[in-house]
Amino acid sequence: MKQITILGATGSIGLSTLDVISEHRDKYSVFALTANTNVEEMYQQCALFNPRYAVMSCNDSAVALGKLIENSELETEVMSGDEGLHRVSEHPEVDVVMASIVGAAGLKPTLAAVHAGKRILLANKEALVMTGSLFMAAAKKAGAEILPIDSEHNAIYQCMPATYRSGMPLKHIRRILLTASGGPFRNTPLSDIKGVTPEQACKHPNWSMGRKISVDSATMMNKGLELIEACWLFDTTPDSIEVHVHPESIIHSMVEYDDGSVLAQMGSPDMRTPIAYGLGWPDRIESGVSSLDLFKISQLNFEQPDEERFPCLRLAAEAYRLGGTACAILNAANEEAVDAFLNKKIRFDQIATLIERVMESLAPRQQADFDMIFEDDAAARLMAVKLIEQGL
Repeated sequence: MKQITILGATGSIGLSTLDVISEHRDKYSVFALTANTNVEEMYQQCALFNPRYAVMSCNDSAVALGKLIENSELETEVMSGDEGLHRVSEHPEVDVVMASIVGAAGLKPTLAAVHAGKRILLANKEALVMTGSLFMAAAKKAGAEILPIDSEHNAIYQCMPATYRSGMPLKHIRRILLTASGGPFRNTPLSDIKGVTPEQACKHPNWSMGRKISVDSATMMNKGLELIEACWLFDTTPDSIEVHVHPESIIHSMVEYDDGSVLAQMGSPDMRTPIAYGLGWPDRIESGVSSLDLFKISQLNFEQPDEERFPCLRLAAEAYRLGGTACAILNAANEEAVDAFLNKKIRFDQIATLIERVMESLAPRQQADFDMIFEDDAAARLMAVKLIEQGL
């Protein structure tokens, strides 16, 4: 019986993880659940899975959850804040940590799990985007297992040689083909992009995701962040990764070998597949996902990404090449830009503009440690907010 902590239990990845676990109660037990402020959903999850701990990032939400649990027959202990997140991430009884807190907020508890040598199911791409080599070095030192859960990185992982592990040098591999859906505005006239609303940007054609990652998909910054993450996971560079827009989201990514063979991982666009792969690895378990119907799909299409339409791809590659804290600056600027767009403070087309302005304003520090990364993350956020207030 493996004990599981789910960081970000009320988000889409957390919900899908609990769905897979519910089909395998004989194999997995929920040790801890964490959330930000969604008290009602967290209480329902506690009632269903009876975790030992429930952690709310917000103290007021923790108090509210505690009152609900006090009036029930549950024995779940409620905690709050960073201390609680760290405790359930590094607890000696925990075997697996699902790291699915969105954004930079997920970095510290994920690092706590890494330092404790856990198996990390990594759905929080920002952890690697921000800290890169430091994250991978910490995992290697602590003996932590990093299994990527993003559908694309999970697909690449499955297409690697059977003896491969994350962070090892790639052998006999010519290139990685990273697929992207293209989001909801792949064919929208560029003249109409300025008028895109948050509601339109959050309506992804294939995937059910949270608002932040949905906007990232619409700008293709999500793919830019995944490109950076792939470089660290698979010890490669942007020059060896090609982004392919694949609107059907059936082939999740591919790996081309030196002999010309191209291995692809295919499946329905359902996050329960990579989650089940991570939970069961090196075995495979039932995910609850229906079989892929290729007759119904009938054809698969591929396009080159349009960098005029999706400048965030270029910005991500530039940040990786700059090195140091550049990727942390990129990520922080993007998070502030997306938040501003969702709150209707800037236009959709200004997201990339804001990110580029922040990157131009802050020189990244090389040979950075974790403290420097967090400092530059904070500086980038302040710069982004200032530029937003000034009207860009």
